[in-house]
Amino acid sequence: MQSDKFDVNEVKRRMLGASQSLQHELGGLRTGRASASMLEPVQVDAYGTHMPLNQLATVSVPEPRLLSVQVWDKSMVKAVEKAIVDSNLGLSPATEGTVLRLRIPELNADRRKELVKVAHKYAEAARVAVRHVRRDGMDTIKKLEKAHEISEDEQKRLDQEVQKATDAVIAEIDQLLANKEKEIMTV
Repeated sequence: MQSDKFDVNEVKRRMLGASQSLQHELGGLRTGRASASMLEPVQVDAYGTHMPLNQLATVSVPEPRLLSVQVWDKSMVKAVEKAIVDSNLGLSPATEGTVLRLRIPELNADRRKELVKVAHKYAEAARVAVRHVRRDGMDTIKKLEKAHEISEDEQKRLDQEVQKATDAVIAEIDQLLANKEKEIMTV
């Protein structure tokens, strides 16, 4: 048994990273109430790179249905505004100098369906990420077997472990999506 050449726990850790990323993104899909975490997934093209919004501005919640984004660098206001509009959150900023005000719209049936679609898109991206990790793991196992560093039996056992981990994380992603969908549709 030479499974020290391949660490299944590392594969599981990478898969769970995709699941945690999804949790974070779904947390940003708010259901009618303003929350600073709504803007956490927003990435801004700034200074020649993608930066999280919270590295360029302060996000606050002055009212239950209003977000205020105070941009620190006046030259970045347009980039921040564009990133928010392009983020699929359905928010349109009203700009006053370096402050962007975002009214959180009432959730009508169409907006709820739109949010569910966005949640599905996030979940599918997470599933794809998990499948990529699985493929990388399986490729590594095959290479080890071809190089005769592990036996064929060991390869089959490791393949099964990786598949079992994949199934578990995909099930967790599906559960996260189902919970978020229920939350969006019942608020």
